[in-house]
Formats: sequence, structure tokens, C-alpha cells
Amino acid sequence: MTIMWKEKKLHLRSAVRFTVAALCASAALSSFAAKEVVADFAQKLPITLQGDSLWWSISIPMEVQMSAAHADLRDLRVLDANGEAMAFALQSTAAGPSTDAWREGAVRLFPLRAPVVAGTPQANIRVEQNGTLVEVRTATPTGQAAEQQQQQQKLYGWLIDASKVDFALDRLELDWSSASDGFQNFRIEASDDLQHWRDWGTGQIARLSFEGEGLDVNEVKLPGQKARYLRLLWPSDAASAVQLRGARVLGSTRVAAQTPLIWSAPLTGKQEKDGEYRWSLPQALPLQRVRVTLAESLNYTVAPVDLSGRNLPASTPVGQRRERDDNYWYQLARGVLYRLPVDGKTVQVDELQLASQQPVNELRLRVDSRGAGLGPQAPQISVAMRASRLVFLARGSAPYVLAFSNPNARAADLPLAVLIPNYNPDKPPVWGNAALAPLSAAVQPATQAKAQSAQDWKKYGLWAVLLLGVGLLAAMAMSLMKKKT
Repeated sequence: MTIMWKEKKLHLRSAVRFTVAALCASAALSSFAAKEVVADFAQKLPITLQGDSLWWSISIPMEVQMSAAHADLRDLRVLDANGEAMAFALQSTAAGPSTDAWREGAVRLFPLRAPVVAGTPQANIRVEQNGTLVEVRTATPTGQAAEQQQQQQKLYGWLIDASKVDFALDRLELDWSSASDGFQNFRIEASDDLQHWRDWGTGQIARLSFEGEGLDVNEVKLPGQKARYLRLLWPSDAASAVQLRGARVLGSTRVAAQTPLIWSAPLTGKQEKDGEYRWSLPQALPLQRVRVTLAESLNYTVAPVDLSGRNLPASTPVGQRRERDDNYWYQLARGVLYRLPVDGKTVQVDELQLASQQPVNELRLRVDSRGAGLGPQAPQISVAMRASRLVFLARGSAPYVLAFSNPNARAADLPLAVLIPNYNPDKPPVWGNAALAPLSAAVQPATQAKAQSAQDWKKYGLWAVLLLGVGLLAAMAMSLMKKKT
């Protein structure tokens, strides 16, 4: 009897172990089945690769931006023919390779003079409260001695006021003249307070002529640093400094290249009241421009307008939105829209440049009643923003698709420096351009069939393991009951 009971316990333990194993396997399969597949994304657009490359770039069009489930495009994926996800990086609207933008600034000149018999000259400098240089005078005696010394004063240098220049100084160009040709050498000093000076090296300009040919050198290289004031000092043994008629400084700044604007299709709005129109966007987007479609019937119109925006959750009831109107709207742009005949041609202004790029999902346009208005119906508008760029590493088998519109998706993009080792934003690698099909295009049936087949296999396998475990457990239980009777 004891032996039989031990055998029953062993059988029961085996059944429990098998059941636990089956449940674990089913849980693993359930987790695996929960992973993203093509069917999880409502939209899938074919990608065409042009040329031969390792990395490929896609500019995200506005129709994808507005059809995605999330404004930050976290639901974007690049999938191969088997539905496997590709590694990718998503660059924001402001991203782009940096370039050198040259700038120039006008400066003011003040001569530095001193009596020939004097030692180290002392300049009397008058500066306004905001730091702007007003006057430079050399301290001299008064009376009859002053008149005599003024005739013997020597021009020993120039003070350059660059206080209004807000970039680093790389070059200095001088418009100068001298009594004789030759080389002119001088020392360059820089200061921010006219009290403490730092050495910026030496400069040299030249004017040479020979047999009717001339050579002018009027540019001096600077160290690429900021300074409010420059001082050019000629050697003490020089007869005199040159006469300067003008000067300008040049410098470069690093500017991130902006991606192009992408425009939406015309959006239809509604008229809230006389002279006020509203439009809703599917996403809260950082808009740059808004284009108002002026009806053809408005041959002559001038309409002062005020554009505002807000970003309210899509779940906010309409009644609450109306109550919060005064608290949530903020101004985006103000301007004049018009269509007028000028010299036999129709000239129109129909775009507004937005001062703020805060994300908005609603727009409100108010038209000044003193103008001609925009007609009895709400005009259509198109909105524009900076395009985002997706760069992906192609592997697996083509064709590839861009999948999106998955509300449950989480961000899966990598930093560009991780996707592309040794990435340098100033010298990005050459990647291939990938063309994206329009939103109306359907993904290739083979890709959908493979993805659906994989999803069905996971589902059927999960149910098979669960049913097998339950059936085996029932068989074990029935076997034990028969032996007990």
C-alpha cells in the first residue's frame, strides 16, 4: 500500500512538473508573440534603395509625420522582407552637418598721435556707459606749447572699436594709403576694457609697383578670438603709421545646416464666428510656417490677421476647450495677407512666418474687420515644419518597408554616433538616398504574407502547448483515480 502511494505521488509530481514546464513555455511564447510584428503597424510604405551603400537616409514627409501615432515618431520602424527590424537613427528637425558661415562687421577708427619729443604716449580715451568708444585724444600741454607740438605730432598707430561685433575675429581688412610704397609692419594688441591689453602678434600690409604692375596686400590674419578693441602700433623708429580710410573685421561661426521644410496637404477648418477660423491637427507639431489659401474669387483683398495656437490633449471635451480658450491660446504670428494687381500682374502674400516653434495641435486665425476679409467660408491652410531624417543600416533581405502608426510602440532609435562608428557631424559619411512610396501605396503582398504567417505560427504554437499541457494533466489525473479505485 505504501509503495502504491509513493508511486501515485511520483506520478502526481511528474504531472505537476510537466504542467509547470508547459506554462513556462507558454509564457515564453506569449512574450515572444507580444513582440512587434508588421501587423502591429497600421501603415507600411515600401522603400526603394537607389545605388549601393551600407547606410541609407530617408527624409520623413509630412504625410508620415501627421499619420504617425506619436508626434516624436517613436513608432517608426524599418523592416525587411521577413518582418525583422533594422537598426536606425532618427535625427531631429534641427540636426544637420555644421558649416562655416562667414560674417563681417564694420568698425570705427581712431588715430593715435603723440608729440615727436614725448616718450610713451598717453591717450585720453572717453567711453560711454554702454562700452562704445566715443573719442581718443592724446594728452598734450596747453597754450602756445600745445600749438607748437600739434605741428610736430606723430601718427604712431590706430585704435579700432569693434565693440559692436559679436563673433570671433579671424581677419582684418584695411583700406589704407601711404606716402611711399613698401611694407608696413605693426604690432597688434587686443583689449576688452581699454586698460588691459594682450598681444595678438604682428601684422604686415604692403603696396608694391613695378613696370606698371601693382601688388596690394591689405589683409591681416587674426587669432580667431573675440575682442572689443584692437590696437595697431607701428615701431618707434618708423616715420609714421599709414593713413586708414576704413577697416572691417571678418569671422566665421558654426551653423548647423537646416533640413528643408515639408508642407502638409490643404487642411479644412471651420468658422467659429465672424472673422475667426480654426483648424485641428492630428499631432502637436512644431510648425514654422502657415500658408493660407486665398480664394480665387478674392481678386482684390487686404486682410490683417492674427494667428494663435495651443496644444490641448486630444481627449479634452469640446466644451472644456471653449472654456479654456483665453487661458491656452498664445500668439504665433501677425501679418497682412493680400492679393492685389500691380503693373498688370497679381501679387499676393499668403504665408505667415511663426515666431515660436512650440508644438501646437490647434490653430486660430482672427481677421481684422477693418480689412477686406477672407471670404464667407473658412479658408484652407497648409502647415510646414522642418523635416526629420531617418538613417538605417540595411541588412537582411529586400524589399524594405517603413512601418508606423502603432500607438503602443516605444522609441527604438539609436544615437547616430552609435549607429555609425566614428561619426563626425562636421564630416558625415556618404549614405545612400532611399525613396519612400506615397501614403496611398500598398506594401508588397509577399511581405505581409510572411509576417502574417509568422504571427499565425506563434499563435498556433502557443495554443498547442497550452492544450497539450492541460490534456496531459487530465490524463494523469484520470490514471491516478483508476489506480485508486
